[in-house]
Amino acid sequence: MRLLRYGPRGAEKPGLLDSQGRIRDLSREIPDINAATLAPESLARLAALKPDSLPLVEGSPRIGPPVANVPNLVCIGLNYADHARETNSPIPEVPIVFMKHTSSIIGPDDQVKIPRGSTKVDWEVELGIVIGSQASCVEEADALDHVAGYCVVNDVSERDHQRNGGGGQWIKGKSHPTFAPVGPWLVTKDEVSDPQNLGLWLEVDGERRQDGSTRTMIFGVKKLVADVSRHMTLLPGDIISTGTPPGVGMGHKPEPIFLKPGSVMRVGVEGLGEQRQEVIPFD
Repeated sequence: MRLLRYGPRGAEKPGLLDSQGRIRDLSREIPDINAATLAPESLARLAALKPDSLPLVEGSPRIGPPVANVPNLVCIGLNYADHARETNSPIPEVPIVFMKHTSSIIGPDDQVKIPRGSTKVDWEVELGIVIGSQASCVEEADALDHVAGYCVVNDVSERDHQRNGGGGQWIKGKSHPTFAPVGPWLVTKDEVSDPQNLGLWLEVDGERRQDGSTRTMIFGVKKLVADVSRHMTLLPGDIISTGTPPGVGMGHKPEPIFLKPGSVMRVGVEGLGEQRQEVIPFD
């Protein structure tokens, strides 16, 4: 299934994408796509529905983030060796875990705002893991039992705030409003045969900047779920953003390049959909 939320920000309705790419309304089946919806038994009930029995949504409504009220947005740093090298960072021996504040989450096509006075806003296409059932100290062999599905995440980052303004912590450079476009939809794990074999890419103003594959992740999905669950209890609705391949603006040679007002990003992960964000100044 491809689950989504559509409508004005703060008033999104639950929906399902049918086989023809049309939105079907799920409002009479569930109140929202939230922690309760992501439970295995709830997803099984939704999977049994016939999409053509659901009301068709007319027009082209705004698409919101596919999960409501995300409890935690957990991020993994430097999880691609070639990305670590382009940033002059050592290859991690264990997963580097940090958080983005959930108030940074926006829909996949919402505008990204450059913070006041900022000149080093960067992009990062990432595979997102959506947790479906509580996970605490789980083994790698059981990790996928706790996964509801996957989504596209753009881990937008302010590099100066990340590197110089946080006292060694990255959260300040990662959590500005609009810095976490998520979606367009949540693809349930039964439709992703191998999360370690997905292409992912990002373009800025029509130029391909990132073009990688989850095959080259240092720590795969199972390892990440197991490792993070050793240090915090993962809750239904949590998203783990799994790191980015090379091609970020900070690593561009001979000089770094960054986003500016008027820039347009297009972001995609194979089988999980595409995003598009226009960059504007913070109002």
